[in-house]
Amino acid sequence: MSLADYTPGTGAAQSSPASESVPASGSIYVNREMSWLAFNWRVLEEGQSAHNPLLERLNFLAITCSNLDEFFMKRVGGLKRQLAAGVSGLSIDGLTPQEQLALIRADVLKMIEAQDRLLRDVLTPELYEAGLRVVGWADLKPGQQAALSDYYSRMIAPILTPLGVGPGQPFPFISNLSLSLAVMVQAPGENHPRFARVKIPTNRPRFIQVPGEMVFVPLEEIIARNLQQLFVGMEIVETAPFRVTRNADILRNEEEADDLLETIEEELRNRRFAPVVRLETLVTISDELQEWLLSELDLDAEQDLYQSQTLLGRRNLSQLAGLNLPHLHYKPYSPVSHPRLQRIENSENGNDIFSVLRKGDVLVHHPFQSFATSVLGLLRAAARDPQVLAIKQTLYRTAANSPIVAALLEAVENGKEVNVQVEIKARFDEANNIEWVRTLERAGAHVSYGFVGLKTHCKTMLIVRDEPEGIRRYAHIGTGNYHTGTARLYTDLGLLTTDPMVCQDVADLFNYLTGHSNFVDYRKLLVAPVNMRQRFLEMIRREIRLSTPDNPGRILAKMNQLEDPEIIQALYEASQAGVQIDAIVRGFCCLRPGVPGLSENIRIMSIIGRFLEHSRIFYFQNGGEPEYYIGSADWMSRNLSNRVEAVTPIESPALQKELDFIMKTCFADQRQAWDLKADGAYQRRHPRRGKGSQRIFMDRAAGALQKE
Repeated sequence: MSLADYTPGTGAAQSSPASESVPASGSIYVNREMSWLAFNWRVLEEGQSAHNPLLERLNFLAITCSNLDEFFMKRVGGLKRQLAAGVSGLSIDGLTPQEQLALIRADVLKMIEAQDRLLRDVLTPELYEAGLRVVGWADLKPGQQAALSDYYSRMIAPILTPLGVGPGQPFPFISNLSLSLAVMVQAPGENHPRFARVKIPTNRPRFIQVPGEMVFVPLEEIIARNLQQLFVGMEIVETAPFRVTRNADILRNEEEADDLLETIEEELRNRRFAPVVRLETLVTISDELQEWLLSELDLDAEQDLYQSQTLLGRRNLSQLAGLNLPHLHYKPYSPVSHPRLQRIENSENGNDIFSVLRKGDVLVHHPFQSFATSVLGLLRAAARDPQVLAIKQTLYRTAANSPIVAALLEAVENGKEVNVQVEIKARFDEANNIEWVRTLERAGAHVSYGFVGLKTHCKTMLIVRDEPEGIRRYAHIGTGNYHTGTARLYTDLGLLTTDPMVCQDVADLFNYLTGHSNFVDYRKLLVAPVNMRQRFLEMIRREIRLSTPDNPGRILAKMNQLEDPEIIQALYEASQAGVQIDAIVRGFCCLRPGVPGLSENIRIMSIIGRFLEHSRIFYFQNGGEPEYYIGSADWMSRNLSNRVEAVTPIESPALQKELDFIMKTCFADQRQAWDLKADGAYQRRHPRRGKGSQRIFMDRAAGALQKE
């Protein structure tokens, strides 16, 4: 059965009548920030779900906290910058920055309460039952306290530097996301307290284990109970942990940059000292200490203060979630080689991968199929093969000790022409990528690092090989980063091909990236910002034109986010023309589905599971001659207009069949799926039953399921 035969809405949740109309605001769009928070709520639900192993639930909680950190740094920081600059522009749904900040705060306060309840009332007791205790200092026995005090004296105290605040002692700089203790001390005979700050070191584990026991204590608790060593002769009146978040949305003027690398390095320095956009404390902090912090940080309690009842910096719970306790984790899964690559997995001749690709395209599905024996395997083979003349590669995010970069360095050593496009503006990976630029340049690779005004987000690799028949090129176009870590955690797709037209397109794309080429006539690739938006709009409008009551048009899509107003308007027009549209959008979605007269033929779902859904797939029925695409771009304005992206057609019938299976399996997911309602709320599908789509893909890759 092809995707054209898929029944719209299969497995949909029971609808709530209240969610079938546009809210009173009348906006035909969902607010981006609130939709993102709805995504984080869905992740938090995985932490609450008893269907997941205990430490995985703890990890989902940690992920929601890490997500919130980035949300405040980027999105809240950006809104606050707009507010400070007097920007009056409205969001896609017509809200001012002030209105959005108010909505965000109300929802985040509820989320913090839910996180607290989950940790305090559910996960901590269940961890205790499982033999793992996370406790405070007062819950320890005297012998345990003595052991941790000894650890403090030997391993912690020498690192600490208390910084007093007073005449001649200004309030110290507080680094982004750092955890600190605010300390109130008083000298004998004095009537007024003094204030100090002690930073919790980041080069020690956040949770310290009692020797020989499965008992863990937060590091700040141990420091707080042993502070007398730092404040000799002073009475410690109060200690309270606090944490700050700084704005990472720094305005960059690339047009005036003489050297883009220096500009990004300067931005990183500036970001360290960016304004604070959030202060986190525990509810137990005194009014006096709280007011002191707010005053020194120039913050407003009603807008910038967020308080917890349990623990600050809960992203560090990932340390405990990573404990080697197999019975509290998902059953281990190891990716398997793609069936066509299995015979060469243990071959001494790594060049066999070239012969496999010459026989036909390969579509790899990560993390179910191995990244190491496909994409990385191809690159390693190219680095060592004497017939390979050149390698061209884009890097957006990659691992700290990257095998990808190691293979590129080996290729340079072996005399290959190596050209690497490293995106130094990849948010929060700038410093890491700048270091890779310098490493590759020192080795002798040709390195470029981005455009003014554009980020290079495409996932492309091109290998040029001298063969008896002449020069042949091998290309990889993917949906995910060249990152061996995320290749085991994110669902992604990659096409390995020798198609001459696709390879020529990739070659022209690299000329665009590294030179001054203005090539626009791509044969098969959709390239942003050149032709991708136009082609997607043309294909949507083609579905409208070919749609009839007896044979309605059909669009299926899978992506991370959906936000671009022009694409959304085109999808609304398609729905009104009877085109049936189903989309899997993992994160935020600004389109309202199911609105009568506007989008009643559009259904949006989201899948949250063990792996982060990251692949992008697009299907257009095209009057019975369907077209399939995969690539790096979401339907977001930034992807279509402000990034260099690449989307490739999948033309092999066998590979189209593979995409059919992937999409049908995802759409039918009754275990990990949520449906977006017209009011912007998400509803989990009920009843939860069967295997989730990710489990099916794992079983199928391992051979437990037969290919259709």
